[in-house]
Amino acid sequence: MKRLGAPEPVIVAKPGHPISRRDIDPDALKILFRLYQHGFTAYLTGGAVRDLLLGKPAKDFDIVTDARPGQIKKRFANAYVIGRRFRLAHVHFSGGKIIEVSTFRRAAENAEEQSPEGESVPANPYGTPGEDAFRRDITINALFYDVITDTVIDYVEGLKDLARRIVRVIGNPAEKFMEDPVRIWRVLRHSARLGFTIEEATEKAIPSHVHLLCACSGARLYEEFNKDLAYETRPVIEALRKYGILGRILGKAGENYENDAGLFSRLSSLLEIEDRARTAGHQLSLEEMYALIFWPWLGPLLAENRVDLHKNLSDAFSNAGMRMSLPRSVRANIIQILVIVRAMDRALRTGRMRWSLLRRAHYQQASRLFFLIFKERPADKEESFTKLLEQAFPSGLKRWKRRRRRPRDHF
Repeated sequence: MKRLGAPEPVIVAKPGHPISRRDIDPDALKILFRLYQHGFTAYLTGGAVRDLLLGKPAKDFDIVTDARPGQIKKRFANAYVIGRRFRLAHVHFSGGKIIEVSTFRRAAENAEEQSPEGESVPANPYGTPGEDAFRRDITINALFYDVITDTVIDYVEGLKDLARRIVRVIGNPAEKFMEDPVRIWRVLRHSARLGFTIEEATEKAIPSHVHLLCACSGARLYEEFNKDLAYETRPVIEALRKYGILGRILGKAGENYENDAGLFSRLSSLLEIEDRARTAGHQLSLEEMYALIFWPWLGPLLAENRVDLHKNLSDAFSNAGMRMSLPRSVRANIIQILVIVRAMDRALRTGRMRWSLLRRAHYQQASRLFFLIFKERPADKEESFTKLLEQAFPSGLKRWKRRRRRPRDHF
């Protein structure tokens, strides 16, 4: 390990780090090498570097460079520039793969300090690699990997924190949380998924700033919660409950999970089953994950014998006071899935099934969810709810009798 004079970074060459080019996505390598060939500096950064240093397979390969968004677009026909305040490039590849390429940025306050007096246009947000590292949220996500020199570059002592298994905010935690309260959420997410300890000063600042999450837009809270449902959901949800965030996001649903240990235990068990299923290659859709999240909370309502179940479920969501903006279409699909799962449960107990449900758009999603909830495992390849029902009632199923309308009186 070689330390250059401060404020230069710590630079670690092989064999001081375990990262191999073989573990990096080939398309990410193409981007890095092409930028280098055109005279730009480009590094792999974020979670990919962190995970590779921990010996884990990386999920997302983000790239940061001194090339501006327009320059990136000119050199990649499959690149699209997005964003309003901070523009960056999404480079598209086959199979729906997208690799994010951003330009080195400085912290917003530094950009404002360096803007000329009286200038009406926004200050230049671009910066150096060091400035870009210090503007990031936590130290272990602010590391760079240079594929050309095969070195890891550390401006913020992220390597030390990785070795100590610590999640630490870069800079003053209270100030960083006031600037962007979502950083609290990210600290908890990374700590929960990695099994890392939250650094003492960072953890002390969380309780006194967690209320600031309520000021974030509902759309942004929704996007962050979707990240929690992407993988390893259970430990993150448990951390959100521990710090009183579930109620602030999910309204009455979250409050019930925070106040009722038994109810949350049922949710935690379901999420543990889902995490195991995902590890085995069974992936639930986003709507299925939301249906799983809300199943224990809506259990009493689903158990009632009411004709207007759809309306009652819709009212429960409307009256929950969620600060997270759950799109109407997503909410409607969640309700459809839950209603079908409830019908499946009743059919398996009574032998009476409304077969028209098989033609519903969400039948397959509900079937997958049914196995996780009631069988505590994903369905096998040759297994289906219909076969399960036939096995439970080998002598035959009862036909669902449709209610006949009373004939109108004619005068």
